[in-house]
Order: sequence, then C-alpha cells, then structure tokens
Amino acid sequence: MTDYQDTEGIKKKLEEQEKTIEEYTNILKRLQADFENYVKRTDKEKEEFANYSNHKLVSKLLNVVDDFEKALELTKNNKEIADGLEIVYKQLNKLLQEEGVVQINAIGNKLDPFKHEVIDVINGNEDDVVIEELQKGYIMKNKVLRPSKVRIIKSGGKE
Repeated sequence: MTDYQDTEGIKKKLEEQEKTIEEYTNILKRLQADFENYVKRTDKEKEEFANYSNHKLVSKLLNVVDDFEKALELTKNNKEIADGLEIVYKQLNKLLQEEGVVQINAIGNKLDPFKHEVIDVINGNEDDVVIEELQKGYIMKNKVLRPSKVRIIKSGGKE
C-alpha cells in the first residue's frame, strides 16, 4: 500500500465521519427545535387553562354583580345600607377590572351578534341599533363572558 492509497483511505473515512457528524448535528437541531416548540405549546396550554378557569369563575361572579346593582337600586332610600353595599360593589368591580373584565358598550351601537343577544325588536327608522340594554354584557381578554341582552330598533319591527 502506498502513501497515496493511505491518504485516499483517510480522506474517505474523514468524509464519512463529516457526513455522520452533519447528520447528527441536523438530528440534534431538529430535536432542539421540537423541544422548544413543545415548551412553547405547553406554556400556551397552561395559560389557556388558567384563562378558562378564570373565565368560568368570573362568569359566575357576574350574577353577583347584577344582584348588587339591584340591591343598590332597592336600597337607595336607605343611605346607610346603600353606602355599605356601594363599598362592596366597588371592590367587586375593581377586582373584575384587575382581571381584565370590561363591560360591553351596547346602547347606541350597531347590533353585534357576537356581543349582543336580542331580546326585543321595535319598529323604527334605523336598522339594528341597540336602544336599550336589559342586562349588561361583559368581555374578558377579548372573549365574551356574557353578551348584553338588548332591545334593538329595526325598520319593520313590532310597534
């Protein structure tokens, strides 16, 4: 065997090892990318689960808010009771705001079927404009918790 043949054999082995290294490097890069995607996906799933849990709890609290509003209306002639209820009502609203809950602005706006639930339609000269809010609606983190129950005006509606 000559030096030339030895050199060629070594070059061939070196090329094979370089290919093997490149294959392993590519596999490693894919595994690393897959792992990073896995971490991102699980983080997103955790966040979605937490948001879902919060949405469920906050949705239940909205009925309590409604009851407080009714109680405030009924006790407005009794200042002491109304003041006590008002304090708790403000704390509850502050808590909801801190969680990202926003009231849907319905009156005077065009009907949005994703945000409004039509309870009544009256005849008028405008189409699909909310004229009265029968129950407040709320959004949390761009998701409707509860649509506003509304009365709309519509040309050709009931008189």
